[in-house]
Amino acid sequence: MGNSGSDPIEVVDEHRLKGGLKPRHLVMMSLGSAIGAGLFVGSGQGIALAGPAALVAYAVIGLIIVSVMRMLGELAAADPNPGAFSHYVGSALGPGAGFMMGWIWWIQMTIVVAAEALAAASTLHGIVGVMPPWAWALVFMVVFTVLNLSGVSNFGELEFWFSLIKIVAIVVFLVIGAAYLFGWTSEPSPGLSNPGEFLPHGVGGIAAALMVIAFAFGGIEIIAVAAAETADPGPSVTKAIRTIVWRILIFYVGSVAVIMLVLPAGDPRIESGPFEGVLEQAGLPAVATIMGAIIVIALLSSLNVNLYGASRMLFSLSDRRMAPRIATRTAKNGVPIPAVLASIVVGFLMVPATYFWGDEVLERLLSVVGSTLLVTWIAIAAAQLVLRRRSDRDGTALPMKMWGYPYLTILTLLALGGIVVLALTTDSVRNQVLSTGAVAVVLWAIGAYVDRRQVTPGRGAR
Repeated sequence: MGNSGSDPIEVVDEHRLKGGLKPRHLVMMSLGSAIGAGLFVGSGQGIALAGPAALVAYAVIGLIIVSVMRMLGELAAADPNPGAFSHYVGSALGPGAGFMMGWIWWIQMTIVVAAEALAAASTLHGIVGVMPPWAWALVFMVVFTVLNLSGVSNFGELEFWFSLIKIVAIVVFLVIGAAYLFGWTSEPSPGLSNPGEFLPHGVGGIAAALMVIAFAFGGIEIIAVAAAETADPGPSVTKAIRTIVWRILIFYVGSVAVIMLVLPAGDPRIESGPFEGVLEQAGLPAVATIMGAIIVIALLSSLNVNLYGASRMLFSLSDRRMAPRIATRTAKNGVPIPAVLASIVVGFLMVPATYFWGDEVLERLLSVVGSTLLVTWIAIAAAQLVLRRRSDRDGTALPMKMWGYPYLTILTLLALGGIVVLALTTDSVRNQVLSTGAVAVVLWAIGAYVDRRQVTPGRGAR
């Protein structure tokens, strides 16, 4: 198959993805995907579960994700591919592993799309009412399906401005929170200490919080998926990785620190609306309302990016004959229409579920994703370890390299393994982790079986 310039991915039916994304789109998409329900909704749940210890948990997960993103940057800069980590894991650990990774991430993204839509609907209903949450969720689903079908350049430009709005909002929130805590506002400051017990729910609370916190950082890895539709992908990925990882860590840890210090332990606003609660506590109810509206934009931005990522992963799986071939079909604008429609189905199914079961649906969705992200990060680290060894052996020059290889990669794997062990010893999340592990094993076996049954050559790079 041919491969040239700004159209790096060509599929067997001569349809292709189009390289309509710019480097600035790539940076903002990655920030946009990560700054969504996990931060604006999940952060409050993480604090409620772990208490002040949540700040340590956020810092630990944040450092892990910085390390994982550096590994992913090394892989994506050297080999931009819409299959991203599924492609790299398959190259390193075999086609069964690549199949497993692609399908687990696709399932995860479809669930996140639904969660973002429901969170945005619930937040907007709380601000303006007008329609019930399920109706708002339906509107969001329809609108963002249409936007994703309109072309990658339109999608990228819209996401650039969406992400810019919420980044500015986070910065303003951090500035206001710091001013309030240091006593620079008219409201009396609570100071820089949280009177709550450090571990109100014990080690089990930390383990449960870690699953929520993992979900909070999820989505940043979409940068590797989008690289294949970006002009000059190698340098673009390198620049984007260097730009975003530390910002994400500062945004998350900084926001959690402000929430934890401003809102008293046990305050119901920690779970229901931590960002608005901080601004209300600081004596700025009007700004809190504005923040609520920005949070809706942030959630919809994340929905937008994650739907894009899910559709491209399904496209790649199909191109490698790991999914139905129809998913490789693209329109003239380069959009894989069947893949987009398949990736939004879970979101549409959650609309009637919300009508019957309300907020419980969103809570269940948020609880599922954390353990799938652990699988993704472990697989990326394992793939980087193997593929870097191959590159060094072959003398291949890499545009970007992982720090402290192989020691930091191994340390990251050990840290992720420690989180899994902690989760397995905690009743509230043990079943979630075991279920995810079982799904991963089954998908790996199916992938290996499918690969053995393949007789057509050229089914995708390994």
